[in-house]
Amino acid sequence: MTSPEALLATLTPLLAAESRAEAPAAGVEAGDLEQAVWLRLLERLRADGAPEHPADWLRRAVRDEARRARRASARERPYREEPAQPPHGSPESTVLVSERGRTVRAAVGRTPGHCPRLLTAMLHPADPTYREIAGALGISQGSLGPMRSRCLGCLRRMLAAEVPLPGVRGRVP
Repeated sequence: MTSPEALLATLTPLLAAESRAEAPAAGVEAGDLEQAVWLRLLERLRADGAPEHPADWLRRAVRDEARRARRASARERPYREEPAQPPHGSPESTVLVSERGRTVRAAVGRTPGHCPRLLTAMLHPADPTYREIAGALGISQGSLGPMRSRCLGCLRRMLAAEVPLPGVRGRVP
């Protein structure tokens, strides 16, 4: 009986070589093939124990996974373009842009410390320079960049929790 560590040490270079050889024809990356074969080996170890001839088993497993990947890629079709967005200037796009703006401004108001004042100044329609923002807030221009970075990180985390990512539109399975 071979220990799992010895099996791993023996099979790793062979699996890497076999995966690199089979991956281009299968249309997948070698790392994906390796991962799939390692998972199969773990399942095999749990169910039946180590294969009697591990190197032969590994070669067959790589070829099986490569065939499976080729069959899957023959059935799958890439999503070529984004779902249709309402045309710019349409009532729908106006509402979406307006809603996004309200969400961002509400989140800006809830940020901690000096962030609401800083982010509000940065969102100003006049598009002020760093020097103008620093003067208006009474802080040094050199500390504006790091403060802006912290505030934007905080805002990003807040918005990630509030604004759903665009998902698949249409019928839900």
